[in-house]
Amino acid sequence: MPEFVTIIYLVFMFLALYFFFLFIMLIMRNKNRIFDYPKPNRIYSLSILVPAYNEEDTIKETIEHIMASSYKGIIEVIAINDGSKDKTAEIVRNLQKKYRKLRLLDKKNSGKADSLNQAIKIAKGELIAIVDADSYPDKESVEKLVGYFNDKTVAAATSTVFIRNKVNFLTKIQVVEYIIMAWTRKLLDFVNAVYVTTGPLSIYRTDAVKKVGGFDVNTVTEDIDLTWHLMNEGYNTRMCLSAFVTTTVPTKFKVWWRQRERWGIGGIQAIFKYKKAFFRKGIFGIFVIPFVSLSIILSMAIFMFGIYLFLKALLVTYLSTKYSYLANTYLFSLQDINLHPSILIFFTVILFTIAFLFSRYILDTLGREKGEPPTIRNLFNRLFYMLVYLTLYPIIWFSSIYRMIKGDYKW
Repeated sequence: MPEFVTIIYLVFMFLALYFFFLFIMLIMRNKNRIFDYPKPNRIYSLSILVPAYNEEDTIKETIEHIMASSYKGIIEVIAINDGSKDKTAEIVRNLQKKYRKLRLLDKKNSGKADSLNQAIKIAKGELIAIVDADSYPDKESVEKLVGYFNDKTVAAATSTVFIRNKVNFLTKIQVVEYIIMAWTRKLLDFVNAVYVTTGPLSIYRTDAVKKVGGFDVNTVTEDIDLTWHLMNEGYNTRMCLSAFVTTTVPTKFKVWWRQRERWGIGGIQAIFKYKKAFFRKGIFGIFVIPFVSLSIILSMAIFMFGIYLFLKALLVTYLSTKYSYLANTYLFSLQDINLHPSILIFFTVILFTIAFLFSRYILDTLGREKGEPPTIRNLFNRLFYMLVYLTLYPIIWFSSIYRMIKGDYKW
């Protein structure tokens, strides 16, 4: 049994070090251009779609941010009212008096994917941007993304998402998470493996989206599915670390949990939907699908291994205590204190220290670029994120799988 535990330790350590040094090499090779982006070689016509359901509190400011964009190729902004029961449609109609490019698609509720598909049918731009109704693109973000479409093989480009509502501890932990996710996504860009285009701001080539049939209404994460579909068809995807957009995130645990379950189910759905591309279809099948699949499996396996070690230690402690009590011996003595940790524990501490310092580097670098306040580099928040948040996050995957087995896709 000790040999089995050692082998498991070594496998986890090898995989962790492998991906860590992969990312380090990508940074070293591309550190001088990590914030670079191509300039558009012409003005591409762009339609911006804003799907909205009961967004009366945010849609006005979202549209105002879009209209303030520095990009000159925006020909229309289509706000899609997906059967809202509040004043979303009324607010958009009032804004139409101010912005002549603003259009309203008023429809019965049918979900975000179907809403976007209906808007795509009437969109006139050769590119379409999608902006969530609670997200706020920076003035130059659209222009920074459009340049990627100089390359005819590029069908999608996505942005860097920062959190707007830092109102409690849960949102501040998500600040750390979102920045690290954005950085990781950019590193994957250097190997042509950006597998998520974010809802707050992403741009797509209209012809490519229509070619793959638009968004899948049968998946719970339509943005992930579309990205995978485009990659499966041989298109490339890109990510701009300098194109910033802020968004609102869940402030309550229950809402956050439901959101993450939806993300988890969507990721698993994508893996099963495109399983035939495993180790085929270029970088998508050779790297993206195995990388995402291994990430999920590895996080769940490490969590279960940790539970096993904890229960084992608990059982040993219980039996030792019971034996000591029955035998009327000391529960512990100075000889039981081990001041010479094993090599496995040593490597674990070293790996954690490196990862911790690496996270600080990411938060410093990207935080300075965005002009974020130093609070994003809060020591306690980073420690909690790495020691608690990431440790317990695999529970989301178990919950997502359980809901899939039950066929529960209600949100």
